[in-house]
Amino acid sequence: MTQKIALVTGANRGLGLEISKQLGALGITVLMGARTLSSAEAAAKPLSAAGIDAIGVQLEVTNKDDIEALAEWIDRRYGKLDILINNAGIALRSSGGNLDAFRQTFEVNTFAPFLLTESLLPLLLKSEAGRIVNQSSAIGSIALMHTDETVRKLGDPAYAASKAALNMLTAYWAQKLENTGLKVNSTHPGLVQTDMGGANAEIPVEEGAKTAVALAVVDANGPSGQFFYMGQPLPW
Repeated sequence: MTQKIALVTGANRGLGLEISKQLGALGITVLMGARTLSSAEAAAKPLSAAGIDAIGVQLEVTNKDDIEALAEWIDRRYGKLDILINNAGIALRSSGGNLDAFRQTFEVNTFAPFLLTESLLPLLLKSEAGRIVNQSSAIGSIALMHTDETVRKLGDPAYAASKAALNMLTAYWAQKLENTGLKVNSTHPGLVQTDMGGANAEIPVEEGAKTAVALAVVDANGPSGQFFYMGQPLPW
């Protein structure tokens, strides 16, 4: 079996860093994307020292030039990509009509995964077991917005809408690619102890990363076009 190659966005801290660690522990080569090469390489260094094949790569997810350059580099070096984890995301306050915050949230949480995934699809389709995992949120679930009190309280309009749109991309790609063997799923990590979730969040980052990692290595009989939290399906 050929060596698996994974790309994780927003990999220099939080969930992205932990996902990279867990994928690397499985023997997967991990390309750790961050906005600057220096921060990406700094994040990869301790993983490499621990025996993980981790490589820091520059990837400002809203920068088309970065995306194109990275896609070309992956093609030259590996000729394929097995796993894409669209992890990078932001949460800005858009309530009260803050249109700049609304636009910026969509740029990072929705437009960036769209462009990156579409740019890397040719490489993912060269994999024997291509997997795409979109880091979403229960706050983006329209069903839960009607039924779950916590989701109703937490949902900022921009963040909620951007994650709902990302979930639609998951469903779209899964349908589009259903005959290729490439699987696409969304995850809700929960309220995790990261910079975004805060130190008092209920879920350790190690637990929050597990579902994304499991979906990244799911076998040929595994799900596609679904939304998961802690291994259990969530409604759209």
